[in-house]
Amino acid sequence: MIRFLQTDNRITKALLVVIIGAASVSMVVYLIPGLTGQGSTAADTYATIYPHWYSRFLSSGDVVSQQRVSQLARQQMQRQKLPDSPFIVNYFEQQAGSQLVRQQILLSEAEKLGIRATDDDVAAFLHKGQFGEYLFPNGQYIGSDRYAAFVAAQFNLSVSEFEQEVKQDILVRRLQALITAGVSVGDQEVRDSYRKQNIKVKFDYAVIASDELRKTINPSDGDLANFFKRNAARYASAVPEQRQITYFAFTPNELPGGLPQVSQQEIQQYFTAHQSEYQVPDQARSKHILIKLEAGADAKADAAAKAKAEGILKQIQAGGNFADLAKKNSDDPGSKESGGELGFAKRGTMVPEFDTAIFNQKIGETKIVKSQFGYHIVQVEERQTAHAQAINEVLPTIQATIIRQKAAQAEESFARNLTSEAIKDGLQKTAAAHHLEVVTTPLVGSQGVISALPDSSAVIGKAFQSKQGDPAQFAPTGEGYAIFQVTGVAAAHAPNFDEYKTKIAEDYRDEQLPILLNQKTKELADKARSLNDLAKAAKELGATVKTSDLVGASGQVPDFGQVGQIAPQLLDMKVGDLSGPINAQRTGVVAKIVDKQEPSPEEILKSFDQTRDQILEQRRSEAFNVFLNSILDDYKKQKRILMNAKAKSEEVPAT
Repeated sequence: MIRFLQTDNRITKALLVVIIGAASVSMVVYLIPGLTGQGSTAADTYATIYPHWYSRFLSSGDVVSQQRVSQLARQQMQRQKLPDSPFIVNYFEQQAGSQLVRQQILLSEAEKLGIRATDDDVAAFLHKGQFGEYLFPNGQYIGSDRYAAFVAAQFNLSVSEFEQEVKQDILVRRLQALITAGVSVGDQEVRDSYRKQNIKVKFDYAVIASDELRKTINPSDGDLANFFKRNAARYASAVPEQRQITYFAFTPNELPGGLPQVSQQEIQQYFTAHQSEYQVPDQARSKHILIKLEAGADAKADAAAKAKAEGILKQIQAGGNFADLAKKNSDDPGSKESGGELGFAKRGTMVPEFDTAIFNQKIGETKIVKSQFGYHIVQVEERQTAHAQAINEVLPTIQATIIRQKAAQAEESFARNLTSEAIKDGLQKTAAAHHLEVVTTPLVGSQGVISALPDSSAVIGKAFQSKQGDPAQFAPTGEGYAIFQVTGVAAAHAPNFDEYKTKIAEDYRDEQLPILLNQKTKELADKARSLNDLAKAAKELGATVKTSDLVGASGQVPDFGQVGQIAPQLLDMKVGDLSGPINAQRTGVVAKIVDKQEPSPEEILKSFDQTRDQILEQRRSEAFNVFLNSILDDYKKQKRILMNAKAKSEEVPAT
């Protein structure tokens, strides 16, 4: 072996280097915690993304912070005006975390491909992109202070953080453009797609209603007994577990010493501690009349909407009543009935064009503003500059808040004391000592209610997490608290046949109905074909004949549903053709085409570019998703996504 190593053989030496290197890597992998995917990350790290297979050995991963995940989740919740509950926060953090992990992977791939974005690219986007009309109204920059305020209000970010995210968005869009550059669509595909999307048919259709058919299913006791026996496993726990609860309850009026009082000193202390909550931001009160313009509308539709808006503006300038004109003409259902009134809006909460108008127009001035929704006739009624509210303005609110807080604390404290007493002395003795009444409920299910309590959900929820004989505990009732124990349990069990026969009969009908509906619909279709007469076949089988409007794939038809979802084959049939049996969920249908209209070559040509763009956009999106899912799979297989142990989701779902 020594002689072998001493030989002047370059291949041998190279091989030795490889062997030693491999051994070193193995030692690194197995001796350094975290490099096999079992390690942990810093507390504020949601995930670490390693761009290359060797990045983990060099500790050169890209970090997605937990702070940014939480921040993005909160923004998304605020935009949807969702409550701040733990369940909702957890769900949105999972979604935000997956989104940011995918984004970081795409940024890593963009860097590998040499894709770059500069500060000049960011500046160009801010000037000409979706924020351009707000940040540069009439070509003039709004200034650094207003820019920073806009970014903080809309995104809860600093300017530098916002511009970094804009740069990242530019990189991802450039990566997408590169990956999907080869996607194309042929001219014939465009014509065929437009034709298919715009074919309209009118048809007679015979309807067999499941509700009526259900009435004909009348099983005998023998049928039901056999069904019950055959489905024994299904009914083994059909009668759910129930519990008997013994409790006494109190309301705020029964607190020792009555409801808490609030001193002037407490009010002043609360006001001082919460002054930031009583800052009124810049806001403007306005009203508008919206002339709606659909996205992608052509020049003719745009001109018509603009002309209508200008006509209404002239009426207002001539003394016309704004409220009356709004009720008559506005396409905004949320404000038209109130004469177009929008109330006060904070700066940055409206779409940029509208926001610019209400904070820059003169008070009382009426102008036309165009936004993504169409043309707005806007009148500014009042503006308030940012200011702090005085204590006398918010006194009633503070009083109510403190009373509510003190009452809640007093109620919970009293409930805890009563529970301790009940554990020691029993429910009966404790209730008697405080002049409260003990109540024992009948058996109640987990989804049941205790009628004597305003809200018994918390009591029942805790009761079903407890055992019979467990010590007393307490739960809120919506108006105070209840102190209770579980005093009886009836386990889930199979029902008695005679007592449950009505429910068994409904289950039997549920099982038989789809089978019978399919049979009857097929019979109707066969009869219509043999007679070549839908109306006559329907009459013989007791079906109802109706006629649709001229509808396309997205058209909704009564007792039928959406044509493109329920029976897209109707769009390919010729006038006079009869369909086979159609399952429309709650009905069975057989249809006959009575009219058909297809788009003309001129109509296809007119919408050719728009249709092609739509198909291209869809295919590019599909192609990019294939690319993204592929690299996600690679990153997962190579363990190049290291999640924090506290991360809400261990998996990064594909899109």
